[in-house]
Amino acid sequence: MTPPTPLLDIQQLSLTINRNPLLNDINLQLLAGQVTVLIGANGAGKSTLFKCIAGEHSPKGSLSLFGRPRESWSRQALARQLAVLPQQSALQFPFLAYEVVSLGRIPHHSSEQENRPIIQQAMEQANVWHLRDAPYPRLSGGEKQRVHFARILAQLSGEPRPRILLLDEPTSALDLGQQHQLLSEAQQLASQGCAVLVIVHDLNLAARYGDQLVLLDNGQIASLGTPEQVLTPANVEQYFGYQAQLMQSPNGHQVLV
Repeated sequence: MTPPTPLLDIQQLSLTINRNPLLNDINLQLLAGQVTVLIGANGAGKSTLFKCIAGEHSPKGSLSLFGRPRESWSRQALARQLAVLPQQSALQFPFLAYEVVSLGRIPHHSSEQENRPIIQQAMEQANVWHLRDAPYPRLSGGEKQRVHFARILAQLSGEPRPRILLLDEPTSALDLGQQHQLLSEAQQLASQGCAVLVIVHDLNLAARYGDQLVLLDNGQIASLGTPEQVLTPANVEQYFGYQAQLMQSPNGHQVLV
């Protein structure tokens, strides 16, 4: 059987800024239907690798999206297939929450009439439809995060095509139930053929929602594989400085205590 073509293919990627090596020899593939979770201690290189994929840095090596080098894509064409949820948003304008979500439809050149049901569905999925008329700057941190998640859901809606979703610490401002809701939605997108890359600090969330875990240390991949392969007590102690015990949850997920 021919292996599936990766939606993201990174080969021998490295990045040096101001003579400071930040990433070295990164090889990684994202497949449709798969949730990949980046983990690692603070300063390990997670956000730097994320920004390379999102286009904020220009690394050395090969980085292809949907079978084409990243540099060959126009921003608008790529935005119809790749959506990014950054860790923080600098948006300060007094938009309504509905208007913020509508920004996700800009790359599609679709009409307001076409966009309206897509925006409503995205906001309902992110549980923010009731906030549609609320001024964005007045929302709590968690509400803002969910509004932006709705924005990228709206951005990825449209004609069937390969898609990649990048989430940088999307659960940082959410309460427990909202964390699981958002990651469940990301998992659902993966089940529909999307490749999802997410950064989380909570290793139990990584174990529960990740199909592939990427453990970074000092700008390099220290371990890559399933949660069972990566989240060993030895790895947790070596790379996080914590002596963990592994348990099995009733639904079969690995749990660290």
